[in-house]
Amino acid sequence: MCAAGRRWGRRERALLWCVLVAAWEAAWGQLRYSVPEEMPKGSFVGDVAKDLGLELPALRDGGVRILDRGRTQYFALHGKTGHLVTAKRIDREQVCESAQRCVLRCEVIVEGEMQVYGIEVEITDINDNAPSFREAETELRMSETTAPGSRFPLAEAHDPDSGRNSLQSYELSGDEHFSLGVQAGPGGDQRPELVLAKALDREEAAFHELVLRASDGGEPARTGTARIRVAVLDANDNAPVFSQAEYTLRVPEDVPVGSTLVTVTATDADEGIYGRVKYSFHKISDRSSKLFNLDSESGQISLKEDLDFEEISSHELEVQARDGGELFDTAKVAITVTDVNDNAPELTVSSSLSAISEDAPPGTVVALLHVQDRDSGANGEVRCSIAERLPFQLEKSFEDYYRVVTARELDREEVAEYNVTVRAADGGSPALWSSAVLALRVLDVNDNAPVFAEARYSARLPENNAAGALVLTVRAADADWGQNARVRYRLSEGRVRGAPLSSYVSVQAETGALYALRSFDYEEVREFAVAVRAQDGGAPARSSTATVRVFVLDRNDNAPRVLWPAAGAGVVPRSAEAGYLVAKVVAVDADAGRNAWLSYELVQAPEPALFRVGLHSGEVRTARAVSERDAAKQRLVAVVKDHGQPALSATATLHVVLAESLQEALPELSERAAGADSPAELQFYLVLALALLSALFLLSVALAVLARVRRAGPPAVLRCLGAQRFSVAGAAFPADFCEGTLPYSYNLCVAPGRAVAEGAWLPPPPPMGRKGG
Repeated sequence: MCAAGRRWGRRERALLWCVLVAAWEAAWGQLRYSVPEEMPKGSFVGDVAKDLGLELPALRDGGVRILDRGRTQYFALHGKTGHLVTAKRIDREQVCESAQRCVLRCEVIVEGEMQVYGIEVEITDINDNAPSFREAETELRMSETTAPGSRFPLAEAHDPDSGRNSLQSYELSGDEHFSLGVQAGPGGDQRPELVLAKALDREEAAFHELVLRASDGGEPARTGTARIRVAVLDANDNAPVFSQAEYTLRVPEDVPVGSTLVTVTATDADEGIYGRVKYSFHKISDRSSKLFNLDSESGQISLKEDLDFEEISSHELEVQARDGGELFDTAKVAITVTDVNDNAPELTVSSSLSAISEDAPPGTVVALLHVQDRDSGANGEVRCSIAERLPFQLEKSFEDYYRVVTARELDREEVAEYNVTVRAADGGSPALWSSAVLALRVLDVNDNAPVFAEARYSARLPENNAAGALVLTVRAADADWGQNARVRYRLSEGRVRGAPLSSYVSVQAETGALYALRSFDYEEVREFAVAVRAQDGGAPARSSTATVRVFVLDRNDNAPRVLWPAAGAGVVPRSAEAGYLVAKVVAVDADAGRNAWLSYELVQAPEPALFRVGLHSGEVRTARAVSERDAAKQRLVAVVKDHGQPALSATATLHVVLAESLQEALPELSERAAGADSPAELQFYLVLALALLSALFLLSVALAVLARVRRAGPPAVLRCLGAQRFSVAGAAFPADFCEGTLPYSYNLCVAPGRAVAEGAWLPPPPPMGRKGG
């Protein structure tokens, strides 16, 4: 039990160790699998999703994929399971040729994380190749004087498999004169040799037929054979001898095709046919045989095709010199290919974004690049760079991968699109370089509020406008793009003269046009303010406000209105001189400015030369002294005009009676009242008569008081009147008629027993007559 417990403990520790190693490799972005060669397409290699801890939705959405770097793709990633499978049948010997360990590499990228994971898959060998000889039949020539024990190198068999499946042993059969000897080469390879075991006799046998069999160590074992024919010749004393047992040379990979690389030389001391030497390749790989040519007569080795250091950096050849008697010597030629900076760096965009939000934080990954240079040493050292003026920088990611990340915050309103050029240069002299361009569009974020063209607007709108008239158009621009830059306008809450602002004006949401909803009257509303808000379509929305002050302009829509006199008659004494004030026309205009400036003009008068009116004062005065020839009744029509365009006007009619006394004027006034057919004029004269009677009553009272005061003596007069004012000596007025209390002044005319104010309007006598006084 104790032994069993210890045994399970070891297994558990071994399993735990394997798990820890796998976890460590996954954490460092490296996965390792193995699969035998010649597996059919779609064969399982490894569970990448499980080993990397990837979510299946990310796989199904295409967020995880194998990078294509322009090489043959031997593996594929199953989108539903996350399994790594073979994309084609893999022949280890074709893919890795003579490499002892065949490892294929690929990279998996997780798009959402911009993370790359490396995968190594070892292709294990199966015994799918039998040993083979370059020549199925070989003929050797030997002199009958050749001493027993002499050794003759034989062509080696080639088995592309590796390990136990590769070539393991040789066997020779067919003749007792020969045996097989095997020598170990420097690399551990087996080199077969034909050993002469018994002296030859040409008269006994001129030819000997042998079979050389090569076997590998696979299960089951595979074999290959070569037939060897030995011809026995007459005596040949000397074999060729090379000047060097091994030729070593270094050749740059850019050496021109046809160039002679080296000349091998062998000499033979014999004469004649036995001293003539010919050269041939004794051992050469298939690839080397395509690159090099050997002149059989001169021993010059020349180049048939271009060398490529990145493909094969060294070649080992064996050259054989054979004379006419079939004696030979072998020399080794080691060719080392040196690197030349003939490969520019290869820059591949493995993954990239086409657009990025302008509020992306610094360090956001924009692209993943892979760079490699097939050269070696300094020629293969690559430096990547981005122009310093751009807001991007490079970071090393995994092995030969670089990430392009943002170096600072972006501003779409400053730069809306970037063309980022990444440059990769090697360390050769001269340096070779390549570049890749990343087109990146910056997506808008609503980080700008609309801005009005003016913070304060003013508009002037003539009154009496039509409802729906355009007041003005406000403009606001938003530096953002798309929906974030779509500006809509609306009015802020407010009131004008107690009414909602929305009942006065409206704003068109799309254009910012401000329209009047009613007809404005300057005499009611002269100006008002409107707050217009511009709001964009972002989320959350941004807005700004501008103030619009609307001024209502006056139009000449009101005619002058005559306040005084409305209608009536006036009495002018015939003794009146020029400049005598007859009346004053008082008028007002509800408009403003020039539209309210009034001027007066006398347009109708029986005696045009008798009266005149003040242009701006409206005072009607006599232009000359009244004469006896002038008619007793005068009808004057005065026009009041404003200065609007066009001008509006009103008329005032004055009836003037020329008389020396009120008694003389009353009949004329009565006729005027009797002939009045207008209800307005009748009403006016009734009011005027009432006013006149009231004035006569007050005047009678005043005269009675004055008479009593006179009888009381002058001091009593002074005490009674006190500080009362007089406009004419001998005529007293109540205190209410002080100077300056009337819009214009009056002169008082006193007749015997009665006082009449000059320019006063007298009512017609009552129908039933009146008492004098």
